[in-house]
Amino acid sequence: MKTVILCGGKGTRAYPHTVDVPKPLLYVGGRPVLSHVMEIYGNQGFRDFVLAVGYKRELIENWAVSADASWTVDVVDTGEDTNTGGRVAQVADQLGDTFFVTYADGLGDVDLHALLSFHRSHPGAATVTTVPLPSQYGTLDVAGDGRIVEFREKPRLPDHPINAGFFVFDQRAFDHWAGEDLERDVLPALGAAGELFAYRHDGFWKSMDTHKDSRELSSLFQHGRGPWTIDAPALTN
Repeated sequence: MKTVILCGGKGTRAYPHTVDVPKPLLYVGGRPVLSHVMEIYGNQGFRDFVLAVGYKRELIENWAVSADASWTVDVVDTGEDTNTGGRVAQVADQLGDTFFVTYADGLGDVDLHALLSFHRSHPGAATVTTVPLPSQYGTLDVAGDGRIVEFREKPRLPDHPINAGFFVFDQRAFDHWAGEDLERDVLPALGAAGELFAYRHDGFWKSMDTHKDSRELSSLFQHGRGPWTIDAPALTN
């Protein structure tokens, strides 16, 4: 089963650190965030990757040569200006009946076997992993008389699920594929067709959107592990 990783964007929110290096190669804990993403899959036995590249593709191609020898890594140039949905559509003929798709900058301890089992349990052609919205602000609990009861520093808001990536698609999802943007076009079209289901992840998840996020994730990576690190029992079976 193949995993498509979207590696082609220009990483404008991480500017100016992405002027010379594509965002998937920005470091977390001393090595590219892309390698951490691939380990989440590889350590759970999913080691066949398609990297959909675009911006500064040659740097990712050069890096992929040194990837884990137990992985199969195909690097596909999907164009510098192609959007996320268009990148997946361009590699469709290289994928099997069911496949993973994820971003190159989202880290989480997602149980991929549980995700896949959930996907196979429902009738839809697509599954998106959701996580509670992480608030960028602290919140207050206020009593009816205006008295502040509790401060909560940047809480997660469980009533507001957001897209965390870690998708599963069946090939028939392309029957409803519409537009170039995965988030704005494709997922709404699949939802409107009744083909999109949500898998809830309550564990760790964080997206590396900015250089500040890169520093925060690096601070969480201690002694060769981060809260997204998943051990590799599949490698011993």
